Amino acid sequence: MLLHTDVFGDGEPIVFLHTGLQTGMTDFEEQRDYFKSGFKVIFPDLRGHGKSSSRDLSNYYEDSASDIKDTLDHLGVESAHVVGCSIGALVGLFLAKRFPKKVKTLTLSGMMTEKPSNWSEIHKNMVEQQSRLLEKEQIGAYFDQLHGEGWRDFIHLAKQEDSYPFEETCDLGELEMPTLFIVGEENENETNGAVFFSGLNKQIHVSVIPFAGHLVYSEQPEVYNRILNGFLEKYSGGGVDY
Repeated sequence: MLLHTDVFGDGEPIVFLHTGLQTGMTDFEEQRDYFKSGFKVIFPDLRGHGKSSSRDLSNYYEDSASDIKDTLDHLGVESAHVVGCSIGALVGLFLAKRFPKKVKTLTLSGMMTEKPSNWSEIHKNMVEQQSRLLEKEQIGAYFDQLHGEGWRDFIHLAKQEDSYPFEETCDLGELEMPTLFIVGEENENETNGAVFFSGLNKQIHVSVIPFAGHLVYSEQPEVYNRILNGFLEKYSGGGVDY
């Protein structure tokens, strides 16, 4: 499936993969403005989001990785720097594992590598918070306008306790491309797992950002951008001047 995609700038390609219930154009906005002067920045709408309408979400991460691969092929991109957060990080990880030649570097945030011992409680609280939020009529209308009706299928998928692909996130030892975790210190489950794997795989690097949690790229955008830019400078032909 080809994804609706917006592209800005010229240079080495970077793909930004948005979080759940966002789109390519509503997420990573500060990163788009920052990196488009030095790179070709690519913002797809993931399957079931925005203008990439699909009601087939049964094999979400596998299919989404294939969507990204097909979309990059369509754009003539042989390999790209891939950056994702939360759902986008999971899709990026699946892409890196299934189609490693497509991923020059991988940058992840908002992702747990190990299943927490209290996962059932964490998941229950997440579902309850999300349900309360979506009971508000204005919010439902906004998502209807942004995604069409399919976003409710995505919400239903996330309600399943076994929907998080821990069997994939706990196996990072074989990643061959340079990989950077940018994690917020306030999210212990995400931070500890990233640090653990950096000791097992020399390709994995970790940057822990203070005063940030799950959405580190939006909570500390200036710090995030500079760290990501430094990482990309090391593994690309250039970066952004600041």
